[in-house]
Parts: sequence; structure tokens; C-alpha cells
Amino acid sequence: MKKNIIILFLLGFISSAALIIEKQPTPIPFVIPKGWPKPTTDIFLNNKLTEEGFQLGKKLFYDGNLSKDGNVSCASCHQQFSAFSNYDHDFSHGINNGFTKRNAPSLVNIAWMNKLHWDGAINHIEVQPLAPITAPNEMGETLESVLLKLQKDTSYHRMFKVAFGDATITSQRMLKALAQFTGSLVSSNSKYDKVIRGEAKFTDYELRGYEIFKSNCASCHKEPLFTDNTFRNNGQQLNKLKDIGLQKITLRKEDSLKFKVPTLRNVQLTFPYMHDGHIYSLFKVIDHYTTGIDTSQSNLDKSLKRKINISAKEKYNLVYFLYTLTDSSFIKNPRFAPEKKIN
Repeated sequence: MKKNIIILFLLGFISSAALIIEKQPTPIPFVIPKGWPKPTTDIFLNNKLTEEGFQLGKKLFYDGNLSKDGNVSCASCHQQFSAFSNYDHDFSHGINNGFTKRNAPSLVNIAWMNKLHWDGAINHIEVQPLAPITAPNEMGETLESVLLKLQKDTSYHRMFKVAFGDATITSQRMLKALAQFTGSLVSSNSKYDKVIRGEAKFTDYELRGYEIFKSNCASCHKEPLFTDNTFRNNGQQLNKLKDIGLQKITLRKEDSLKFKVPTLRNVQLTFPYMHDGHIYSLFKVIDHYTTGIDTSQSNLDKSLKRKINISAKEKYNLVYFLYTLTDSSFIKNPRFAPEKKIN
């Protein structure tokens, strides 16, 4: 009799232990590509990256219910096929088919960015979604309303439970999950990367373009991230919306028309270019730096005081090189794509 009781007790203990183990989220590593620097801030230090958290974040990223009209999701302005940037629109679209005031930048490799948005207004990935969610011309919602909608969805109850240990849905948990997804959007497998790893070779045109790039562009667009994450005045004139960039945040006159140096990774796919999307081709971007810079601005970046001087042929070679920064495996990776709906 005692033997049977002990066996039943052990079975019950093992079952309970198994249930506890099942509830634990599955840790996944954040892999820094070979040769890349470590991010200046560990965005997952207090937000452990797990498979369950990542999947919850992905569901939230593609969910239009985070917006007031139910139609605008994070993915509406950050589309995978355009390297999670806003394809083909100068100003991004918000609710009620309205317009925002800037072009949504690519979300590639933001784990290496300690300031986000064109003007650096956001200093942490976990609070970044608050801006578009609550902006009246973007997603136009309130956190309270978003949480109420999530709480009515039983699938979210299950996903929050496996990601965070219980089914409580809070804004902090929602933001942490979103950060796990967006912080995992690492693009590091372009032709350029394969050349650097010794797995491919540049064509003669691409190689010449690479040399032109290193001579004229690399001081701001530093390898391997192809941005130095600084804010610079690149000689654009004040646009029709009177967007003064970083100055709006710092209130310092010397920061007028300074905007974040964008990454050039996947730049072939992330047009239109500049903070307001007013340039639609890479050739026109290069034209800006050869003939279009407004040199009269007192705080023009020092590296641009002398315009870039390259020939038409060199311009083509430079574009051929920039095309090697396209990461096809990243933009087609099903892990980052929304779940297919089954009818």
C-alpha cells in the first residue's frame, strides 16, 4: 500500500514538474553577425528574447487592431518586401487614409540603434511603438483601447501566458513583445556580406563602385551597418511642412535640418529616400550630393562642404555596388512574415 502511495506521489510530482517546465518560454539567442560590433545597448538585457515572445510580437506587429480604425498595423508602414520600410510613398499613410509627416524608415538592424526616428525623439526600442500607436495621423489609438481589444481576443490570452507566465495583458508586456520581434530584424546576408565572408566576388563594376563608396560615402555610412547612427545636415532645404528635424527635439539652432543618417542596407528596396521621401531613385540621391547640396546653410555637415565629384560612369558603378547591399533572404524570410490565414 505504501509503495503504491509513493509511486502515485512521484507520478504527481513528475507531472507537476513537467507542467512547470512546459510553461517556461523558450530562450533564443540574439546572434551578432561575424565581424559586426556589439550593440552599444543590450536591448534584451531586461527583456529576454524567447520564441514565444518573438511570436507574440510578430502577431502584434501585423495586427490592425492596434489602430483606431482597425486597418493600420505596424506592418502597414514597414513592409517586409521593402526591408520593413514604407514602399513607394513619400509620406506614410495613417488612419482614414490620412498622411503622416515623414517617410517611415527601414526597421533593419535597429538593435544597433540607441536613438530612433528621423529626429532621434525615441531613445529605447520598447517605447518606440507608443509614438505611432497614439499619433492622431498614424494609428490614432490609446493604450487603454488597444489593451481592451487585445483582452477580448482569446488567442492573445494564450500567447501572453506562454510568453510571460500568465495571461495578464499589459502595455509593458505588449511593448516588450514588439521589441523582441523588431529587435530581431537583422539583415546580414547580402551579396556584400558574402563577399566579405569570402563566399562571393564583386563584379568589376561593383568593385569599382565599392572603391567610390569608400572614398565618398563611408564616413557617414560606416560598414558593416552602413550608418554611423549620427544626425547630420546633408544640405536639404526646408520642406513644405517646415520639418526642422533634430532641432525640434533639442531646441538648439545648430541642430536645424539634422536628420538621422539612414542605413544603406537594402537601399535598392527602400525608396523613396530622405526623411520626407522626396527623392525616388538612387541616381537622384547621388545627384543631390554632387550638385544639389545647399552649401549656404551654416550648420551643413563638414564632410559635405565640398560636393562629391564623380563622373556619370562612376555614378553607375556606385549604384551597382549599392545594389549588392540587397538581402534577398531577409525580405523573403518566412520567419518575419505574417502567418497565413486558413479559410
